[in-house]
Amino acid sequence: MTKAMAFNEYGDADVLRPIDIELPAPGPGQVRVAVRAVGVNPLDHKVRSGAMVDMFPVAFPAVPGYELAGVVEAVGEDVSGLAPGDEVFGAVMGGAYAEQVLVPAGQLSRKPASLGWEEAAALPVAAETAERALDVLGVQPGETLLVHGAAGGVGTVLLQFARARGITVIGTASEANHDHLRALGAIPVAYGDGLAERVRAVAPDGVDRALDAVGQGGVLPLSVELTGGADRVLTIADFVGAEQYGIRFTGGTEGASYHQRAYATALALHEAGTLRLPLHRVLPLAEAAEGQRISEGGHLRGKVVLTV
Repeated sequence: MTKAMAFNEYGDADVLRPIDIELPAPGPGQVRVAVRAVGVNPLDHKVRSGAMVDMFPVAFPAVPGYELAGVVEAVGEDVSGLAPGDEVFGAVMGGAYAEQVLVPAGQLSRKPASLGWEEAAALPVAAETAERALDVLGVQPGETLLVHGAAGGVGTVLLQFARARGITVIGTASEANHDHLRALGAIPVAYGDGLAERVRAVAPDGVDRALDAVGQGGVLPLSVELTGGADRVLTIADFVGAEQYGIRFTGGTEGASYHQRAYATALALHEAGTLRLPLHRVLPLAEAAEGQRISEGGHLRGKVVLTV
C-alpha cells in the first residue's frame, strides 16, 4: 500500500482526500519511484474539476500529478540505465500525488545532485511543453516570439529554451513580474487593454510567432493580428479558442516524444549555471488542495510544488 491524495468525484479542490492505494510491481518498461516532490500544473485542477473529462477521463479514485522527482525503488523487465537508488525526475500520466508511483522508464531522467528535489519536480511538464511548443510552432533563431503568460511555470522555462536558440522573446505578465522576465532575457509587456500597441512599441519590426500559455483574455485574435496569420500562432491552453480562430493547439498528443530532448536541453542549461526554476510555493503533499487552489488562481511566478 502507498499513501496518496485522490478524488472520488469531480468538483472543487475540497474533493481531494488522503487514501491508501495498492501499487503493483513495475511491469515491463516501468520503474517504481519513491516520490520526493511533485509539481502542480493547471491540468491537475482542470482534470479534477471535470472540465477536461472528454480529453482526460479518469477512473475513481483518481490520483493527480503529472511530474515528479524521487528515488528509484524497483525496475521492471526491459529497463536499462536505471537501478534502485538512482535519483530521477520525469513525467507520468497521473498518479504522482503519492508516496510511490509507477512511471514509464522512457519518461525519466537522472537527477544531478546539484538539482534540488523541488526544482527537479517543477521541470518535466514545463520542459516537455516548451520543447514541443517551440518545435510545433516552428519558431527559428533570429525570429521574435510573443509569449502570453510568460511568468508561469511553462513560460519561465520556455523563455529560457527560446533564448538558448537565439530567439527574441516578448513576454506578457503583470508589472510585478517584469523584473523576473528581464532576468530571463525577455522583453516584458503588461497584458490587458492596449496590449497590441505595447507589443508594437517594443517590436517595431513585428512579431514572427506567438504562443498562448494562459488561455484567456482574448489573446488569440490579437496574436493573429500581430503575427499576420493563424498558422503563426499556437496555444497550449485554449482548445475551444483554437477551434474558433483556426489556431493550432498542442496538448502532447502529436505522436512524437519530446521528453528526453527537453530534459537534455534543461540539464545543459543547468550545467552551464543559467537555468532558473523559480518556485511560487512549496507545500506538503497533505496540502495538495491548497496547492491546486493557488495554481487555479493564476498569476504565479514559477511552479507550485508538493513535497512528500
